[in-house]
Amino acid sequence: MKDLHTLPRVEDSFSYIYLEHGRLEQDALSVAFYDADGGKTQIPASALCVILLGPGTTVTHAAITACAENGCLIGWCGEECVRYYASGWGETRKSRHLTRQALLVSHPKARYLVVNKMYRKRFNTDLSPELSLEQIRGMEGVRIRDAYAQASNETGVPWHGRRYDPKNWSAGDPINKALSAANACLYAVCHAAIISAGYSPGLGFIHQGTNLSFVYDIADLYKTDTTIPLSFKVVKESSADISRRVRTACRDYFHQTRMLNRIIPDIEELLGEDEALINELERDSAEWQVANLWEPDNPEGISGGRKW
Repeated sequence: MKDLHTLPRVEDSFSYIYLEHGRLEQDALSVAFYDADGGKTQIPASALCVILLGPGTTVTHAAITACAENGCLIGWCGEECVRYYASGWGETRKSRHLTRQALLVSHPKARYLVVNKMYRKRFNTDLSPELSLEQIRGMEGVRIRDAYAQASNETGVPWHGRRYDPKNWSAGDPINKALSAANACLYAVCHAAIISAGYSPGLGFIHQGTNLSFVYDIADLYKTDTTIPLSFKVVKESSADISRRVRTACRDYFHQTRMLNRIIPDIEELLGEDEALINELERDSAEWQVANLWEPDNPEGISGGRKW
């Protein structure tokens, strides 16, 4: 197994590359993609965060091995990268982060504190402790609608609300198609960061019930200043070939702004050991006593007083 210290840090990697209609094979110590016309594109797996495989792609066992050894996540997605079906494993081998995430999401009061931290981070300000979760979510809904309206006013792209039917993709207007494609790219990058840092994509705090719940939690931190303005900008330029142009714009934007530099530190801040979480967990442990196992006091018939 390759020494993990020789691998680049995930935040120093390029975000992702999307491939469709071709074959991914091992090439020397990395991988290469052969398209339908026989063209070859070398891919630096050790410098990539995730490779997204779309329809019409095949991948060899050796290519998967090369990606795994280089810490590059493989994801399988739908056409135009608007659905995310499955993924491989990241390079993290320890469970410390996963254990803490499971503890916090399973403890109702600690989970509530994490949820409030997530909303405070979205608003980039402190929220009144008197606000209920329902009130905060209402404020978040207003914030998102304002972000759509602002982007529409700045670009002149008409906005009639978020409408997306996964069963009828072509029925959507250009801006809704752009938003769906951009969000899918953001989900993929967040997913790769979560896996690489040793967390579970399925243990969400705000979202729940899907294997990507935590991915949605983290991605929502960034939508108002990433995918929303970027999607409106792309549609303003042209409504042709929306999905491809949005994916390219996301890839360039994520790289230029070093998006991965933000994601993992933000997760660690949200799930880190701050004073409020520590106090809540300690208070809970004081209220509950761990039961001891029963052990006989050298009963007759047990030679040597062995314990059960």
